[in-house]
Amino acid sequence: MLDIENRSIKFLPGVGEQRAAILGKELGIHSLYDLLYYFPYRHVDRSRVFSVSELTGGMPYVQLVGEIRSFEEMGEGATRRIVGHFTDGSGFVDLVWFRGLKYLKNRLKIGVRYVVFGKPSVFNGRVNIAHPDIDDAETLHLSEMGLQPYYNTTERMKRAGLNSQAMAKLVSNLLKLTGENIVEETLTPTIISKHALMPLNDALRIIHFPKNTVELRNAEYRLKFDELFYIQLNILHYAKDRTLRYAGHCFSKVGDIFNRFYKEFLPFELTGAQKRVIKEIRRDMGGNSQMNRLLQGDVGSGKTLVALLSMLLAKDNGFQACMMAPTEILAEQHCATLRRMLSGLPVSVELLTGSTKQKERQYILEGLADGSVDILVSTHAVLEDKVQFGNLGFVVIDEQHRFGVVQRAKMWAKNRIPPHILVMTATPIPRTLAMTLYGDLDVSVIDELPPGRKPIVTKHIFRDRVNEMYSFIHTQLQAGRQAYVVYPLISENEKSDLKNLEEGYKQLCNIFCNYNIGKLHGKMKSKEKEEEMRRFSAGETRLLVSTTVIEVGVDVPNATVMVVENAERFGLSQLHQLRGRVGRGGNSSYCLLVTDGKLSDETHKRMEIMTASNDGFVIAEADLKLRGPGDIEGTQQSGIALDLKIASLSRDEQLLQYVRNVAREIVDADPEMNNPANRILWRRLMAIKKANNRNWGAIS
Repeated sequence: MLDIENRSIKFLPGVGEQRAAILGKELGIHSLYDLLYYFPYRHVDRSRVFSVSELTGGMPYVQLVGEIRSFEEMGEGATRRIVGHFTDGSGFVDLVWFRGLKYLKNRLKIGVRYVVFGKPSVFNGRVNIAHPDIDDAETLHLSEMGLQPYYNTTERMKRAGLNSQAMAKLVSNLLKLTGENIVEETLTPTIISKHALMPLNDALRIIHFPKNTVELRNAEYRLKFDELFYIQLNILHYAKDRTLRYAGHCFSKVGDIFNRFYKEFLPFELTGAQKRVIKEIRRDMGGNSQMNRLLQGDVGSGKTLVALLSMLLAKDNGFQACMMAPTEILAEQHCATLRRMLSGLPVSVELLTGSTKQKERQYILEGLADGSVDILVSTHAVLEDKVQFGNLGFVVIDEQHRFGVVQRAKMWAKNRIPPHILVMTATPIPRTLAMTLYGDLDVSVIDELPPGRKPIVTKHIFRDRVNEMYSFIHTQLQAGRQAYVVYPLISENEKSDLKNLEEGYKQLCNIFCNYNIGKLHGKMKSKEKEEEMRRFSAGETRLLVSTTVIEVGVDVPNATVMVVENAERFGLSQLHQLRGRVGRGGNSSYCLLVTDGKLSDETHKRMEIMTASNDGFVIAEADLKLRGPGDIEGTQQSGIALDLKIASLSRDEQLLQYVRNVAREIVDADPEMNNPANRILWRRLMAIKKANNRNWGAIS
């Protein structure tokens, strides 16, 4: 069997040094194996030919046969394009190219019969096809073509002769070179038989060159099964291995502190969801295994209160607790909240950040070491080796997507027996993504809001109507309310974005000259940020102009308006997080998303989703469908490789759950990986881990 994983693509007939360099740079194809697993993005029945008269703007990809009667150059600069007026005798359609114009002029001729393939759309009432594939009709025998693969390519590849048709030819050359046995089978005969799967070698041939749609669907199913199965096998094996290897602290009792707080200090009646989650956490921590639990809850659902009650369980059982937050502002907010709620109880709460003064830092470090500090609220500062606990038993990681795998793992070393871990996120995670990113964690969901919360009214405002918006904000301020105006700041080094905030601040000071206006951004010193938040929380500042440093954790019940400037520059989940800063009191609240008038279709869709729903889980699902798992905040930090080649987390949810159950059966029956019948599975898993050079599952 040819070793295609280690054979360079340059040795494949039709490639060579120059094309190999292009394939490597443009598509990451370096070996024959990489090419084999570069799957077509669609298959088209090329035996079907449409007529121009049939075309409408809503049709999928179509194939036409005819000739170009004339060319027309239009526009200048970025809008410069070539339009070919194409006809088959039944009508005309415009073929439009914006790139590679010089190449097209030399290649395409008037009066020559071509086969055109592309997706019709309508512009200014005329049907057109942008950047179609175009071939000489004399060289194609359409009746014999059947289902043809189409591969994504780039302009640079096309200039080197590597269009979709050329890629298909290279794959064909590869399959001829390998013979029938292309790769080793990756699943056991039992799994293949039990789940009616096509053999892997058959699937790899058919996915590129299927004879019919039934064959294609079966090949897709087998390859998707493989991809999702090994992700889940790794995650579940990691979780099982950790359970077997690591004992946990046993919190055997519910003590006086917990009971006093619950009976005398609880700020409001817990929701049913909060009670359910606390029971799940108590059950975990009362056993002999280390808890690793993910707590999902929408903004304002009361996760912090659940975390506090869990930390009090640690206190009652003689252990310390730590809450990690991603920013100093959020850490300060958490510390102030915990101190306020625990006032009157014998529980010591301290704050440790990068800005903590040396004298105070030394006092806190000594208190942690001797056990006199019960709860530490901290940022990344807690990860330093010099921060040692007397008896750390419970760790809360808030907004976990801001922390990486290595950082979270460092908390394990803070005690001889690893502490229980509660990972919290206010960004609801779609079920399929949770099974992949956090598949080794037990999941709890707070799916109720505290009583009295009113839905936030969200409106999309175009910039030409901002004066009406300012009038509305005036009415809210006159009624004694407060408001946020948030500007995008993608990076703290982007001075242009900071300038946008500064200019906006000056403008708003002129518009709302009768009110105190604050300013908050990441360039400010910690004390300055703390003072600005104190003034806003106390009501001294009525309007706060900010960047996304207030995205999470800031809790000002009197704030009823959230304005997001340039909302098109934010993702759905981030917009939802910002919206969650208002609506935290009993008054009606509003989120106003300001954009320019010219927006892409995707941006329009995002604005529609935000204005239609307050449900974070609905928004998270939509975000997954729009952006894909690789772009969702947190996937990089999680350590999971999500460059899925054929499966889709948004479309293949049922299959993902199915293969998870298959993988769970394997792991439960063979946790030590020593059953000879499963040798093929464990060998394949180790090879994947080595290739990725990462442990997907080490995420808690």
